[in-house]
Amino acid sequence: MPSPNQESATLTIGDLARRTGLSVSAIRFYEEKGLIQPHRSRGNQRRFLRSDIRRLSFALIAQRLGFTLERIATEMAHLPQGRAPTQADWTRISGGFKAALDARIATLERMRDTLDGCIGCGCLSLDRCALYNPADRLAAEGPGPRLVLRDEPLPARGVSQ
Repeated sequence: MPSPNQESATLTIGDLARRTGLSVSAIRFYEEKGLIQPHRSRGNQRRFLRSDIRRLSFALIAQRLGFTLERIATEMAHLPQGRAPTQADWTRISGGFKAALDARIATLERMRDTLDGCIGCGCLSLDRCALYNPADRLAAEGPGPRLVLRDEPLPARGVSQ
């Protein structure tokens, strides 16, 4: 809890809203989810550290990249409380996000590159299915668009795996 001298260095919820562009209710939501942890003033008002601006900004960016609040909260739990995260802290936390983004990018690239071709759904309705999925061999991998969902690249046309 900040001392009376430190209280002037903290932000009110309104100040934090202005700095982050979030509504007060959104800040309370993120607080409820454990992404930020305000202290209480002597008058029982929420007081936020300046480092909470970065925490909320990070959460907003991570959400925009498609990460769930649960995943964001899990990663942010490794950040120190009571001080601004350092570059090393941010580098460590971003490593897991980078790996997940790389996997998502690879999937999106496969989808883009095969958008006009077979997606390996097992329908066997396209003339090309005999090339991509002869005898519906992809059914053994499970339902759905197997060629797009797999981790390795698509096979060359006419080459069976």
